[in-house]
Amino acid sequence: MATGSKHSLGCCVPQPTLSQCICVFLKVKTMDKGEENAASKEKAHILTENGRSGTEEYLPELEKKEKETKSVIKNIQWITGNNFTVERGRRQIEEYISTWDVHRSWLHWSEFLQEEELKYSKRYHYRVCWSVPTRRKPIPQATASIYFVIEISKIKPATLPVEVFFTLESSRLIHR
Repeated sequence: MATGSKHSLGCCVPQPTLSQCICVFLKVKTMDKGEENAASKEKAHILTENGRSGTEEYLPELEKKEKETKSVIKNIQWITGNNFTVERGRRQIEEYISTWDVHRSWLHWSEFLQEEELKYSKRYHYRVCWSVPTRRKPIPQATASIYFVIEISKIKPATLPVEVFFTLESSRLIHR
């Protein structure tokens, strides 16, 4: 039975068994150069056809797995602009983080960093620091930070929820 190997394109191409390789090798060794080229072309054609049929069988399975593993992005009801305080903002970030599926060994703490006054809004910056402390090393040697920004518009009605953005440290992608 042939096994498959993953190529850079992500598809699974079946590999010939050891006995198939030995059989082809012995046939090639006993042939002259002209016959050897013809045999090589035939082998390449067979492997290509096997690869195509294996890929066609593999793609529906891959699509099915992709549909099953799509994660649902959870959100919370964010506070309105007129009810906002720095401490409520921090608690809301903690509530939002509690919806994430994170292994229990990861611990975090959050802090308010600064308030930023803009022409049409006010921004409140927070940092959530993650680490995995252990019994041997309760003070972690490595941490990962997520930076949150809660923005309150000066133009939109204060009864609307605040806007929240976050970025992972050393990443420029802004999540909303």
